[in-house]
Amino acid sequence: MGLLNIIRRMHKRQKLSIREIARLTGVSRNTVTKHLAANTIEPKFATPERQSKIDPFADKLAGWLKTEAGKSRKQRRTVKQLHADLVALGFTGSYARVAAFARHWRADRQREQQTTGRGTFVPLHFDPGDAFQFDWSEDFAVLGGERTKLQMAHIKLSHSRAFLLRAYPLQTHEMLFAAHWHGFRVFGGVPARGIYDNMKTAVDRVGRGKERQINMRFLAMTNHYVYEPPSNGLGSMALQ
Repeated sequence: MGLLNIIRRMHKRQKLSIREIARLTGVSRNTVTKHLAANTIEPKFATPERQSKIDPFADKLAGWLKTEAGKSRKQRRTVKQLHADLVALGFTGSYARVAAFARHWRADRQREQQTTGRGTFVPLHFDPGDAFQFDWSEDFAVLGGERTKLQMAHIKLSHSRAFLLRAYPLQTHEMLFAAHWHGFRVFGGVPARGIYDNMKTAVDRVGRGKERQINMRFLAMTNHYVYEPPSNGLGSMALQ
């Protein structure tokens, strides 16, 4: 699904030839042609991603590693002890899997510490049509004499700061899709990329660093409107 999104963006937004798309993505020209000719926004079949045995215990293990990092070296539990403690909670994976997770966690933490104090810089300049931001908030209104909680959809153009607010009863995919449709209708077009804050309707799982597992229904919507979704591990294939 992510690759399909990239192919459509390269063809429709960047106006690249089929030969160039095939070269950049590593997909054959026949495959690129087939996807573009079908004009589909969803694949006819999908291979479900196999969940790692450690995924259900990832938050627990990351919490333990953070706690152990604050202790003196002699007081810390070893990775072997952490593996045994996970097994006691029902983990059936190997010690090597836990050790690999711990190495990645420590590497990420070291990078964060190295950048501490340097500041985080977010570009405040956006070109016209470059990006939009979307988020939810909660508010209340009196409907039929009763105070009712509403879910407010915020969609804002990053360059002009023009925005649209719409109220919905829930934060479902149907409400999310409706809010985007109305936003693009009012703005008169679709920006090149969307900026989101890890919404549950957009991101199924937040991984290490910038890794995101994008929700398939959400990704189908980005395919339909041909804009760049949040990073899902395939971002390196997109042209900058």
